[in-house]
Amino acid sequence: MFEIRNATDTAGNKPLRLFYALWPDDVTRDALQALQMQVHGRRTLPGNLHATLTFLGNQPATHLPMLEELLAGLPRNAITLQIDRIGYFKRKRIAWAGSHAVPDALIRLQESLAQALTQQEISLDRKNDFTPHITLARDAEPPTDRPFEPFTWEVRQIALVRSMQEGGRLDYRVLASAHLDGDGA
Repeated sequence: MFEIRNATDTAGNKPLRLFYALWPDDVTRDALQALQMQVHGRRTLPGNLHATLTFLGNQPATHLPMLEELLAGLPRNAITLQIDRIGYFKRKRIAWAGSHAVPDALIRLQESLAQALTQQEISLDRKNDFTPHITLARDAEPPTDRPFEPFTWEVRQIALVRSMQEGGRLDYRVLASAHLDGDGA
């Protein structure tokens, strides 16, 4: 299933700050919020928790129909992520959650998306290697090495998301999403 939410509200001449992301369900979001209690820093708002597939940066609103079409054309196989580690990006001071073992299906999905964007001559952030993660907190202290009960995220939704600053805080709005199905891998 493919869904577009209020994409026409964003049309105009002003560039949109966009990214594609794995979007968690409520159960996964609750488990991620519990992990946030183990980190110290500026915690990500619960509604903003996600795993970025590809960051596009500022894009003209006129690109939205094509970006939605790319989303609709991505593979639809569900992906299973075992959230079993808390990590830290020292330079950016970001505490994050992720998996020790990244499923091949996730790597293929991200590579497929990057290739489709490149074919459409859409610029994307290639500064860093793809490190699947969910940002728990920014301006964070290095997390303590505490064990936690790993949990499984059955990824069922990929989203095209707009990043906006509102009232001094970062807010993410899903513009379009594709639902995944089938067995995760």
